[in-house]
Amino acid sequence: MGKKYFTLSELNLEGQFLGFVGAEPKKYKYLQLAVPDGTMEIKLPKELRRSLSLLLVPGEQIRVFAHSQLDSHTGEIKITAYQIIPIGTCPIQSLPLEPKAKIMVCQKSGCLKRGGKGLLSELEKTLCDRGLLDKVTIEHTSCQKCCSSAPNCVLQLGKKKYKNIHPEAIASLLESHLTEN
Repeated sequence: MGKKYFTLSELNLEGQFLGFVGAEPKKYKYLQLAVPDGTMEIKLPKELRRSLSLLLVPGEQIRVFAHSQLDSHTGEIKITAYQIIPIGTCPIQSLPLEPKAKIMVCQKSGCLKRGGKGLLSELEKTLCDRGLLDKVTIEHTSCQKCCSSAPNCVLQLGKKKYKNIHPEAIASLLESHLTEN
């Protein structure tokens, strides 16, 4: 079968710590890092999770030393930290005040069988055609617990969430949201 992950390179990232992502405190699996181009999630190894949850404060500047790996099956790049150093609390001035819009697309088997891959590619094509692809983060999620309405897709604009809408409608909502700000 071969290896699932191929190591691409070592990274030295610097940005603003936004918070943790995971089930519960001290068991967080990812941290969110704001960089000038947007936000990114970085996987935390078990040995770093507990100490970082006590050490890091949202808003502070951190430096992340990490490895990037390519998943040979999905083609996705995974970033895993091996060292994180706080470097101050001064925020980066070029960061957007409001986070990007986020589109969460279920990638579990039920949604994929019912058109999830087509939905994802149509969504990317529509956003690219309208010049909106760089204004949104597309996140591949696990089950969203709405299997009866598969394929599932959620658009999050600030605190508002829109569920099960067509890619054209998503693009229109994004355009109107961006002209409001």
